Order: sequence, then C-alpha cells, then structure tokens
Amino acid sequence: MSISTLTKKGQVTIPKEIRNILGIKEHDKVMFIKKDGDIIVKHISGDIFDLRGSLKQRKETEDFEKIRNIARKSAAKKIIDESLNNE
Repeated sequence: MSISTLTKKGQVTIPKEIRNILGIKEHDKVMFIKKDGDIIVKHISGDIFDLRGSLKQRKETEDFEKIRNIARKSAAKKIIDESLNNE
C-alpha cells in the first residue's frame, strides 16, 4: 500500500512504486475513472483505443437521419427568412 498527501493545489505525487507498475514517466497522461465508489488510475499511452470504455455508453443510439433532416429544415428556413428580408 502506498500513501500520498494532497497539496493545497489539489495535487498528489504518485508513488514511485505505482509509477513503475503503470509505466508512467514525466509528462505522461493519466486518467481517473470512478467505478463502484473507487477511483482507478490508468496510464494513457496515446492510443485512442486505450480510452475505450472510459465513457458511459448511451442507452439509445443517435438517429443521424433525423438529425440531418432537422439541420436541413433549419438551413432551408434560414435561407427563406433571409431572402424574404432582402426583398
């Protein structure tokens, strides 16, 4: 077990033993994940796939066709409004 102290700036030093286990070196990024009341520290190695699972998945997927239709209607309305105002 390792213990670290929180500074007044909200910083902690990750103990050398933990840095070695995680392969963390100066200027590396780490991610903090809350899971079941615990905090998990994960080394980010720069590969986008390492972030998989770090965000909660939505229950429903987005309906992109619906989003495109809303955007088209909004753009068309804006064009019509602008052309009516220019007359």
